[in-house]
Amino acid sequence: MAIVLALLSAAAYGVSDFLGGIFSKRASPWQVAVVAQMSSTTFNALAGLVIGGNPVRADWLWGAVAGVCAGIGAVFLYRGLAGARMGVVAPLSAVGCALVPVVVGLATGDRPSTIAVIGIVCAFPAMYLISRIVDEDPTHRGGVFDGIMAGLGFGLLFVFIGQMSDDAGLMPLALAQAFAVLGVISMAVSLRQAFVPRTREPWRAVVMGPLGAAATGCFLYATHHGLLSVVAVIAALYPAGTVILATVVLREKIHAWQGVGLAFAVAAVTLVAIG
Repeated sequence: MAIVLALLSAAAYGVSDFLGGIFSKRASPWQVAVVAQMSSTTFNALAGLVIGGNPVRADWLWGAVAGVCAGIGAVFLYRGLAGARMGVVAPLSAVGCALVPVVVGLATGDRPSTIAVIGIVCAFPAMYLISRIVDEDPTHRGGVFDGIMAGLGFGLLFVFIGQMSDDAGLMPLALAQAFAVLGVISMAVSLRQAFVPRTREPWRAVVMGPLGAAATGCFLYATHHGLLSVVAVIAALYPAGTVILATVVLREKIHAWQGVGLAFAVAAVTLVAIG
């Protein structure tokens, strides 16, 4: 069950990123991010009211901290993709997103089987290769710091979501999304970027709300049924969904290294599932 939920989380994140990329071609990525996060907050809150739950004070605190980390990850990712080498930022953020929960999970007592460990190891080259982007813009330089910070932010998001109790429900996730909105707005203001949607185009990102809510919700419940170090790695394979959609819908070419990465991803999921 944990692996299925983690895969559903990865799929939802992958589709959301794909749509975000399309919407950001016609509108400011900051405006798209704000609308998407606000929509996710709303849908998480609505789902939380329907599903119910009994969150304790610690769950609210984990949600708030998780939201801050999500905001940090998002702003460094957007800053890096906008001004640095995308082929550096994207792979580093994807690998960091999985590496942080793995380290924390193992440090706090996770003991995956040998086969699952091999699957986890296979997942890292999968994330790196799948996320590599051809970026020939000579104005784009560096990106290592932004990529590392984005990966750290998203990785800690996974870690803190994993600390929520089994009875927390989804309302703490709504709080996390709300804090993420504030993080994106804060960075946009500091970088003097327009974040208030003033045309119709950014509002198309509203459809990303259910996907964001599904991604975080599935990940939360996956951590209740499996080890954090395992489910986080599977969920962090979300770039595979983005690449596959870009290939099928936009007819984009899969580069050789991405094909190898997808093969590693299949091996990783298979081995973790068996383990």
